[in-house]
Amino acid sequence: MAAAPIDFFNRYSGEIEREQVYGEKWLRWAYETGLGRATTAMLLRRKFFSWYYGMRMDRVYSGNKVLPFVVDYDLDADEFGKQAWEYKTFNEFFARSLKPEARPIAPGDDVAVLPADGRHLAFPDVDAADGFYVKGSKFTLAELFGSAAAAEPFAGGSMLISRLCPVDYHRFHFPVEGVPELSSLIKGWLYSVSPIALRRQVRYLVENKRMLTLIESPQFGQVAMFEVGATCVGTIKQLFVEGRTNVKGEEKGLFKFGGSCVITVFQRGRITLADDLVEHSREHREVYAKMGDVLGRAAAQS
Repeated sequence: MAAAPIDFFNRYSGEIEREQVYGEKWLRWAYETGLGRATTAMLLRRKFFSWYYGMRMDRVYSGNKVLPFVVDYDLDADEFGKQAWEYKTFNEFFARSLKPEARPIAPGDDVAVLPADGRHLAFPDVDAADGFYVKGSKFTLAELFGSAAAAEPFAGGSMLISRLCPVDYHRFHFPVEGVPELSSLIKGWLYSVSPIALRRQVRYLVENKRMLTLIESPQFGQVAMFEVGATCVGTIKQLFVEGRTNVKGEEKGLFKFGGSCVITVFQRGRITLADDLVEHSREHREVYAKMGDVLGRAAAQS
């Protein structure tokens, strides 16, 4: 399984496609060989390595990487908030904003939207799932939240894992209307969140540094949103105002360079997830879709 290609369902083409993995040879060495795993444990998962790489991406010379990256990965430059050649550094480009019309927000007070561009897995009952990226491989909500007491209100709830590749738009947004609390930091390592790593050890998602925000939503109850750091992603920047009602799809924050992940958890019985997300996640296959597209609908409350 470790050497298997990464296939996903593209919501827009309706086809199963194969991912072009950024840094694939390096990732397979780091997570699929004995020497690579030892190096990861000693160096690559540590804050210093990601800090050093991030510092390089903040240097002016890193701006020379922008145009080749756009061409190599066929990015739609018409979506960018400014012209590709105007980004001074690669990190400025990586954390770019988009034109507002580039990500329409699915309408409806009872509709929750995807919080980020990327490849998504969704589980109607996280406790009953037989595994996430592979069968038999999962983590508990207590591990994700950092304590059983914090996770208890979400027992039996629904979970969305949104994996952002380096080629994706790297800002994250509110999936529902609501009032957010102040984000809290859960300290941890900085492992890769590529399926190359997660198929071997999905617990990296609960061992990595992450930030938790609780959102009180009139339609969906309490919603938990985690932004998970990863190798070369040491910076998670929150941009929202604590205690102010945010509209669905409003920008919440951004990641600096690297692949990363957003995990959204709903309380039991509060959301009916989109059919394609559930169908493909049951087969441990991600669904590619963009921020603002449909995640699910609020379930009727008795």
